[in-house]
Order: sequence, then C-alpha cells, then structure tokens
Amino acid sequence: MEAEIRKLNPESEYYTPEQCFINELSNGDNDPGVSIALATVKPGITTRWHRLHGTTERYVILEGEGLVEAGSLNSQKLQKGDVVLIPPLCRQRISNIGNQDLVFLAICSPRFRLENYEDIEDEA
Repeated sequence: MEAEIRKLNPESEYYTPEQCFINELSNGDNDPGVSIALATVKPGITTRWHRLHGTTERYVILEGEGLVEAGSLNSQKLQKGDVVLIPPLCRQRISNIGNQDLVFLAICSPRFRLENYEDIEDEA
C-alpha cells in the first residue's frame, strides 16, 4: 500500500435500493482491510432490513437524528458522535427521525463488497 489522499467527490454519490445515498470515500483492492462510505438518509426514510456476510460495519453519526435497529438490541436513538457496532450477519436498518438529513460514516471491515450484502426486508 502507498500513501494516498482521496478527495471527496460529491458527483460520486449514488442512490441505493436500500433507500439511502452512498458516496464511497475509500473502497478498493489496494486497501482491502476497510472501506469508508458517507451515507445519507433523508428525513422520514427508513432503510431496508439487511445484513452483511463476513463484514463488520460501524456507523459513526455525523449529522441529524436517527433510530437504529440492529440484531436483538432495542431500538436506539442516535445523534452526532454516536457509534453503532454491527457484527457480520446482524440484521440492521436505520431511520431518519429528524427534519434534516441523517449523515453518517459506514466503516466496514474487511471492505464492503456488494456480494456480501443481503436484503432481508421480506423476512423481517
């Protein structure tokens, strides 16, 4: 691995079927141990139930208010600075319960790969 600076490119943001916007800040073969994405959930939106195979995910709340449901935990209200640790295969979803965008980092280890994502909305 070489030292590198990766600049935020707002034009790289895309909308997912999970119902959130994602901007992959760092996710590549040259750094397979971790990925970092900037996620945005609009007010009133709840993402789809999903889980990741072989991947631990962390949410780091940057802006807004959310409600997270993960595994067997009771629903928890989230605000700026809160961190959610989500182990592999743990069902999860997050809701924006505020009136501004809910913005958070999604940090995955090893790095996020689409083939590890499973939508389980119909099972929930």
